[in-house]
Amino acid sequence: MPVFHFHVPRGFDVARKHRIADAANQSLVDALGIPEGDRFVTITEHGPGELHIHPTFMGMQRSEGAVIVDILMGAHRPLEQKKQLFATLAALLEQQAGIRPDDLFIAAIPVPNENFSFGRGLAQLAEGAPKW
Repeated sequence: MPVFHFHVPRGFDVARKHRIADAANQSLVDALGIPEGDRFVTITEHGPGELHIHPTFMGMQRSEGAVIVDILMGAHRPLEQKKQLFATLAALLEQQAGIRPDDLFIAAIPVPNENFSFGRGLAQLAEGAPKW
């Protein structure tokens, strides 16, 4: 159920965007045991002057290819699962899309399960966490 929104510098080609989406989905499968079909990813390109990411904050060595990713995820997820997801996502993005771990800023935003609708205007998770 997590929803990814990647903010990337302009110039990422379509194939690289597909690899980013694939890595995001695989991180859910590997880290959280979520079914492969639970795939909701958006990628937005930003031109010059639209991404403002400090190059060395928190000891990082960020390049011009730095990205920000927002992850909307169920508020029921414990800290250890978030840590595992972050680590898995960073590794897969580096392997599959050439995004350096120092170039990845992640913001996980907890959302109560009843605030998700997977379609048909239904709150499929209103009665509790998914069963997988």
